[in-house]
Amino acid sequence: MNDFNRQVIEEFRANGGKVAQFGDAPMVILHTVGARSGQVREIPLVAGIDDDGLHIFASKAGAPNNPAWYHNLKANPEIDVEFGTERFRARLEEYSSEVAEAKLAAMARVAPQFGEYAEKAKPRHIPVLAINRLD
Repeated sequence: MNDFNRQVIEEFRANGGKVAQFGDAPMVILHTVGARSGQVREIPLVAGIDDDGLHIFASKAGAPNNPAWYHNLKANPEIDVEFGTERFRARLEEYSSEVAEAKLAAMARVAPQFGEYAEKAKPRHIPVLAINRLD
């Protein structure tokens, strides 16, 4: 884990899920399982939240390829998630392209960098995944 992620995770846990540099944006920590290694990795992410619940964006800041954690979630979609002061088991499921685009557009209205990521990523479609609580 790089130093930036480690600092974000420490601040998240020390402040009930809040990280100053991300303001009031909802944050999660995913405990993904490596598709090949089987190792658990902690991934801090800004999440979207709406009437459907929590969801995350595999934006990789607009890179031309999906983040490694996305591939790990496709192989092992049942993981632990931290949100605020809670830790729970969840299954992550990818939204259809149409729903993903709508959720990404909504996120870009409150966090404009997500619109920039979508533009930079073209022609890659940014996957959006629902966090469906199991317990």
